[in-house]
Order: sequence, then C-alpha cells, then structure tokens
Amino acid sequence: MRSSPRRPRRAKESTGRQHPLANDTTDVFQESEDDVNDEDEYEWGMVDRMRLWRHDALMQHLYETAAFWGDKIVSWTNDPNDAFWLAQTYFMTHQYSRAERLLTRPFSTSPPKRASSPPPANGHLFPDVKGKGREQDVPPPLTSLPRLPMGPGAMIEVPEEEQDRVSRLVDMSVACRYLAAQCQVRQGNWAEATEMLGEANPFRDSGRSGPAIPNVDGGIKVEASMCHLRGILMLKLNRGDQAKQCFMEALALDVKCYDAFDQLVTGEMMTPDEEWEFVQSLEYKQQTPQDAEFVQLIYTCRLRKYKHATEHALTRKRLVDEYGLGDNPDVLYSFADALYANFRWADCFVITSRILGLVSIHNSTMPLHIACMYHLSHLHSKLFILAHEMVDREPENPISWYAVGVWYLSGGKWAQARQYFSKTSLMDPRFGPAWIAFAHTFALEGEHDHAVTAYSTCARMFTGSHLPLMFVGMENIMLSNHALADEALNASNTMCDGDPLLVNEMGVMAFNHGNFLGAMELFRKALDLAQVTQSSQKAWSTTYLNLGTCYRKLGRLDEAKETYQRVLELDSRHSVALGFLGLVYHLLGQYDNAIVKYHEALSIDPINPHVLELLNMALEQNITRAPSQVETLELNRTIQVLRDKYHRSKEAEHKGKDKGPRDVPSDVGADGDEMNLG
Repeated sequence: MRSSPRRPRRAKESTGRQHPLANDTTDVFQESEDDVNDEDEYEWGMVDRMRLWRHDALMQHLYETAAFWGDKIVSWTNDPNDAFWLAQTYFMTHQYSRAERLLTRPFSTSPPKRASSPPPANGHLFPDVKGKGREQDVPPPLTSLPRLPMGPGAMIEVPEEEQDRVSRLVDMSVACRYLAAQCQVRQGNWAEATEMLGEANPFRDSGRSGPAIPNVDGGIKVEASMCHLRGILMLKLNRGDQAKQCFMEALALDVKCYDAFDQLVTGEMMTPDEEWEFVQSLEYKQQTPQDAEFVQLIYTCRLRKYKHATEHALTRKRLVDEYGLGDNPDVLYSFADALYANFRWADCFVITSRILGLVSIHNSTMPLHIACMYHLSHLHSKLFILAHEMVDREPENPISWYAVGVWYLSGGKWAQARQYFSKTSLMDPRFGPAWIAFAHTFALEGEHDHAVTAYSTCARMFTGSHLPLMFVGMENIMLSNHALADEALNASNTMCDGDPLLVNEMGVMAFNHGNFLGAMELFRKALDLAQVTQSSQKAWSTTYLNLGTCYRKLGRLDEAKETYQRVLELDSRHSVALGFLGLVYHLLGQYDNAIVKYHEALSIDPINPHVLELLNMALEQNITRAPSQVETLELNRTIQVLRDKYHRSKEAEHKGKDKGPRDVPSDVGADGDEMNLG
C-alpha cells in the first residue's frame, strides 16, 4: 500500500536497496521534464535516504524525528520542496512562528546544474533545485550554492546582485502561502494573515477558476482551502457576513471542502431555506462526476429538518439502502436530528446511544444526546455520570463542560449552570447550544430582561437560526412587551415558517391582541405541522389547551370541550385542562359535571384561586337554581316508578312470596330503562 497518491517514479536498477518513497512524491513546486528524465541516471544518495526517514517519521507521528532530519536536508539542499515539508513538520508540532519564518525567508531560484562525470567514491552531496539530493558527479566545493548572509536579528540580508535570483517560498507557491497564512492565524496575527491571503479571492476572475472547473488531479482545490481559511479569519475579525460569503465561495469552488460546509451548517449562518437551495444548487456533476449523487445526499442529510421532511426521509433511506451506511455515525445523526426536531426525545436518545456505542465521542451528536438526557428526567443520573466521564477523558473539549452545565441546569442550579456554559463559550465561541443554554438559565430563573439580552447576543452571532429570535419573542410575551414580541416573532417567522413551536407562539400573540379567530387558525396550523412531522403528541398538550381556549372565547363550547378532553387523554393530571373543562360545563349549565371537574383540578393544584372561586360559584348556582321543566318531569317519573314498585313489594309480602331487598327492588332496571337508586 502506497502512502502517497502519486505513482512512484521509476529509478535505475542497482544492486542497492531502493525504496519507492526515497524521493518525496508530493512536489509543491513545478518540475521540468529534464529533472524527471534524470531519475534514470543516478542512484539514491544520503539526502534521498533522509527524505525517506522524514516521510516515515511523519507517517508514524514522530514529528521531532522528521524535523531533525528535515532540517539537515534543507541545510544541504536549500531546496524549496524540502523547506516546505520542514515547515509542514513545524506546523504539526505547533511551532507556528518557526514555520512562518521558514516560509517567508528567501530561497535561491537558480542553483547550478550538476556535472556529467561519474560519481566519486566519497560521494559528496550537491543539491539541485528539486531537492533530489543524489550523489554528486564531481565533488563540488563546500559552498555549492550561494549562502544568504544573516543580518542583525537573524534576518536574511540579500545583496543587490543576488536579489533577482532569490524569492520567498510564499511567492513561489500557493501552497506555501496558504501554509504561512495558517501559521499566522494560529498565532493570532489577523492583519498579517489578511495581507497574506487577501481580502478577497485573487483567483476569482481568472479563466482557470470557477465552480464548473474541476481540479485537474481530482483532489481538493487549494483555492477553496484558502477561501475557507479566509472565512475563519473573518470570523476572528467579527465579520460574520464576509465569513459566510467566504465559506459559500469555498464550497462552491470545491464541493469536497467539507470544512466550509460544516462552518455554514453547524454555525447556522444560513436560514433553512437558504441552506437547502444553496446545497442543492452546487456543481456536483462538474466537479465529481462519478461521486456527485453520493456527495449531494450526504450533505443533504446534514441540513436542518424543519422543512422538506419527505425529501430528508428519502435521502436517509437511499444512504442506508444504496450505499450501506446504516451504521455510519453521520447518517445515524441525521435520523437522531430529525427525531429531536419532532420532540421525540426518547426515540432520539436510542439513536444517539447507538452512535456513541460506535464512537466514544461524536461532536455533532453529543449536544442532542445531552439534551435528550435533560428532557427525560429518569436519565438525569446518567447525565451526571456522562459529564464526569467526558471531563476526565477530554477536558479540552468544550462539549465536556457543556454537559456539566446541562446537569446543573437539570437540577435547577442556575448560577452554576451559567458558569459552565460561559466557560464552554469561551473555549469555543461558535458553539451555539452553549449560548442558547446560557440564556435559558436567565429565563428559567425569571430574569427575563437578562434573558432577552443573552438571546439577542446569540441572534447576532448565529444569523441563520430562528431560535434566538423566537426565544426573544417568548421572553417579551412574559414581560408584556407585545410590540417587541411581535417584531421578534415575525422576524423569526421570515427565517423559518415551518417550526410548529414558533407558530404556537404567534398564536399566543394573536390571542393577546384579541384576535381569537386568527389565534385559532395558528394553533390549528401548529398542530398540523406537528402531525406532519410525527412529533410526540404529549409535547403539544399546551397547544391543544390554547386551541380549546380559543373555541371557548368564540362560543364554540362543544368543540372546546372535545379539545380539553383531548388534552386530558394526553395528560390525565393536567390541572389547567381540568379547570377549563369544568368551566365549559359551567357555561353549558351542567353544574354537577363542573363541580366534579373543579374538584379534580383542585386535587392536583389545591391552592389555585381561580378554580376555588369557580367552584364556589358553581355550588351556589347549583343550590339556588330553579329546576327546569325537563328535570321536573324526570323527577316526577322517578317518584312514580318508585311508588309503583313499593306497592308491588307490599302485595308480594301479603301473598307470602319471596321478598327482595327493601331499598333496591329486584325488578328495577330489568328493562334497562329505569334508574337504579341503590
């Protein structure tokens, strides 16, 4: 198995051992045909063997070994390729300043050519421009290349006569410029990195650039990688809109650049509709003709699930059936995400547990898994254990501390939860769940003003998510700031009109404005959306309750009664539904039924003042009311039936027959049309 994607070049046969990786096959600089033809003329020398050592050390993660031998190779050859791989080694060992220094110092661009005499026995080394480092034909002097003098502060001083023959690596190769910018970003040098990359894509208007032009070698375009890095830089500079455009350009240039896709989707930089349209419009067939369908499917399954439920289900089915990815964590995550969006927490937890059984940590899945454990109260103890295990295993992972914060949140310890959510946000400022949970702590604590501020900050950071604005609207409803609530909810609705929870909140606002008919339609729409997504019905008991209240306000008491009974089918101990159902019976004049429901509501919520007052009113009205004509006829009929039965029982006594019970005559109800008063 070769560790390089390129075919090893053919070397001259010799009695010595030859390794196909003796020359590094990944050349970031252009080679001439003469250099390729020269492969057959020379045997591998010391530099070639050291390149093999460097390569194997990199593959085996012995970075100090690779840097040690790579440094010697560069000293001998002064070759740009060897310098590039040494800089890569420094980058992998987090020596960013050292790597940047190597990439930005001058290198000679025109070294002398080799002589043509046979190699001597002592084998002096002569470096050529491509870093082959083969054995020298004629022993050269020790300074085969003009060495650049070092000036004060270790800066290289280039004499005027040599300036035309030297150049920095970042000016000779796009790959070197990209690596140097990576080093500057890691060091926090935003201005220098911006200058290195440019404010915009410099290749945008060239004839060799564009989404419809595939990469010649089938790999990932360096141009796309540079656009992605430019987007990261814009995020560091708090230029969110420019970062979004950079990531979109990177993904459009090369659909294989998953990092750009992940930034757009995980960072929620686009609305659900924008996500769907953009991902479906990418040039898959032009860039990856053989794998276009699979790449499009695997990206589609990662999009948010508020809309296109049928398309998402079909996508997941195809990935499982046609591509055999039924046990792939990313595909399973798509299933879990759809279940969580539909409030089916128990089912989602089953899928996330399966994912974590395959891989110990899956960054996309962990927030869902932790949230399900929060919503399912019987899993709180397991959440405590999970949080401790994650902190022990991966203390540098922000999700570990997020789990700790959620556990404190489940126990009502708002201050401690807020502390850990804040720590998570400091470790990863783009981790959205921590920002939302941080704001939730204020909302649950009753600090609605602080909650609005926190949600608003989250909305500015995650411009493609409708959730922060929806939560701002909910908090303003609590504060009775109806104008601000309407503004926030309408803005959220323009971003995503397929979230049933948002539609429910808009129905609440219509109800507060006295538009009971409009509120009724919105509550119906919310329930229709919930049924389309097959979400848990119990999670929507409050929406059913709101719908029943709209029916009651509109005087449609029979429909209100049916809706409240539907709530009780979902939750038999819903005290508010019991109280409202009693109120409907009260309005219908069925005082006995109303009194029963009021008592049931008070058995669950004994100190509810509204229900207590309604109960007293029902008892008074039940005592003082005059019996209706129908009730009078029914009472007279019952009395007559009891009188007849009493007389028959007396006659039976005189005749000496078997007697039935005195208080409940045995023949009552024999025909099924009388009332048993026993």
